[in-house]
Amino acid sequence: MIWLGVDTGGTFTDFVVFDEDGGVRVHKVLSTPEAPERAILQGIAELDLPLDRLRVVHGSTVATNAALEGKGVRTALVTNRGFGDLLTIGRQARRELYELRPRRRPPPVPPELCLETGGRLAADGTLVDPLTEADIAALRARLTELAPEAVAINLLFSYRDPTLEQRLRAAVPEGCFVSLSSEVLPEVREYERGMATWLNAWVGPRVAGYLRRLGEALPGVPVSVMQSSGETMSAGQAAGQAVRMLLSGPAGGLVAAHHLGELAGCRELLTFDMGGTSTDVALIEGGLQLTTEGHIGDWPVAVPMMDMHTIGAGGGSIAWIDAGGMLQVGPESAGADPGPACYGRGGRRPTVTDANLLLGRLQPDAFLGGGMRLDPAAAEAAMAPIAEALEGTPLDAARAVVDVANAHMARALRAISIRRGVDSRGHLLVSFGGAGGLHVCELAEALDMRQAMVPARGGVLSALGMLAARPGRQLSRTLMQRLDAPEIEQRVAEALAALEAAAEAALAAEGIALADCEREVSADLRYQGQSYSLNLPWAGANATAAAFHARHAARYGHDLDQPVELVTLRLAVRGAGSGFRLPELPSGGAAPAPERRTLPDGTPVALYRRAELPRGARLEGPAIVAEQVATTWLAPGWRCSVDAWGNLRLEARPR
Repeated sequence: MIWLGVDTGGTFTDFVVFDEDGGVRVHKVLSTPEAPERAILQGIAELDLPLDRLRVVHGSTVATNAALEGKGVRTALVTNRGFGDLLTIGRQARRELYELRPRRRPPPVPPELCLETGGRLAADGTLVDPLTEADIAALRARLTELAPEAVAINLLFSYRDPTLEQRLRAAVPEGCFVSLSSEVLPEVREYERGMATWLNAWVGPRVAGYLRRLGEALPGVPVSVMQSSGETMSAGQAAGQAVRMLLSGPAGGLVAAHHLGELAGCRELLTFDMGGTSTDVALIEGGLQLTTEGHIGDWPVAVPMMDMHTIGAGGGSIAWIDAGGMLQVGPESAGADPGPACYGRGGRRPTVTDANLLLGRLQPDAFLGGGMRLDPAAAEAAMAPIAEALEGTPLDAARAVVDVANAHMARALRAISIRRGVDSRGHLLVSFGGAGGLHVCELAEALDMRQAMVPARGGVLSALGMLAARPGRQLSRTLMQRLDAPEIEQRVAEALAALEAAAEAALAAEGIALADCEREVSADLRYQGQSYSLNLPWAGANATAAAFHARHAARYGHDLDQPVELVTLRLAVRGAGSGFRLPELPSGGAAPAPERRTLPDGTPVALYRRAELPRGARLEGPAIVAEQVATTWLAPGWRCSVDAWGNLRLEARPR
């Protein structure tokens, strides 16, 4: 069997091939955003992979891009009478608190597509407003008239009883994509549940169409898709769960980073994934951190996803001068077409990649392993307007562009660590993505970190993470039950049995037995009367209550003599993966003699080819380490060694 991990990014589509005999190959092609499957098929053809032995694990940006670019389908929202404007009102939060004339933003669902009907439950699950046959007939007529492509059904307290939503599904005209909140997110908070249901319906047809085209182009090939939570699911099931794919690609990078940290004996990591369009940063302490308070653009996403922070700073981020004369970098990106000016594909605006080329950190003849030659003259021409505005040379402008991009990424890394009370100085900074290695030393210095790692195949680490991931599901059900209630253990057991049955059915469709899976049970807990909760492993009512008091005191500095309430019960289920393992390098010796180059500012620098570096090789900065999928800049004052798996372990020299 041959396993193929694919990560579709904004600029490149990355491939990692794992043969069960132990071989690992990597590949990159330019992305085709208008039809992402074309780049995947191109890569499979260039890698000459036999379809009869191929399994594909895919991280897709189709759902992400559709949501960020506002390119979902025409979607109707069905909810209870009096609640048609639920998603428009939201939480009444203002983005600019002191802005007297805030810019009005369009509602997620236009008013004419917000439909109200009967079928209202109370908080305890009793029926308040019945759903009549007349209600269903009226809704069917209205949907036929409006002709939406998708319908999101979100009734109050539907997590108590999904029957009413299921009846409404029958009123939807044939051919419409339908999302039920009781299936997408059976949890408390009608706004967040409604947003998840609408997002799933809004981008679902785009995802379903893409996965269908990919499946038709790869007949007989099993295709799995990475979820935002770090587990995979079959493409057939993913077509109806688009909201769980919003961080599909970045999740793969974190799975791989965690895997490498385990190999290196380091469980406390600060990661940044710098690609062509954006940078994703995350904190890993022991295990991968999930959140139910994530966002995609302006929209809250309450389904479990990797806890990460994303900014618009990547290798393709465009540098520009604002109205006040200040240099800005991003969030607009040159993308894959035309790409940075130095790619020679018609780009005229300066990017971070152009700046790194002008600084000499990228060498024109060593980009992508020499497979793509860069054009320094085009980069200099693109940087000239920036240099003129800053009254300096193109080299000065390039340095300023890199400094601004580094400042953006350092601020994001602080937000995910220091601002949460975590001292990152003892963590390992792990950089990946095609551009990450060019900035890792300076970012470590900005955070006063002394150690970093640039993984082997770091330019395609998200694709590698697809192979290290395991199939699984994250399931939940709201209970809203005090832990001191006499029936609490029985209620939890009943809810857990229902979640296990749902997991068993979902995994059985992929040929996975629940008995062979790892299971983790946790609970969202809060003091009764609070709005927000903490998630803890479930260990029985008494033990979990004691753990909650201790966690609350550690997080907020105090605990309360108040009843503890179990809000939502969660079940994580993970099956066996591909058996992926990174091959170890044979014992080696000293690094081969480098090529001697000179940076544009006159600094001599050594150029190494990463594929030629043996295990145990030691390098001193300044140096450039070029490889097929990325480039690493080893800054002055830094040194590195090659570990058993080919990772570059960077260390700041003693001051």
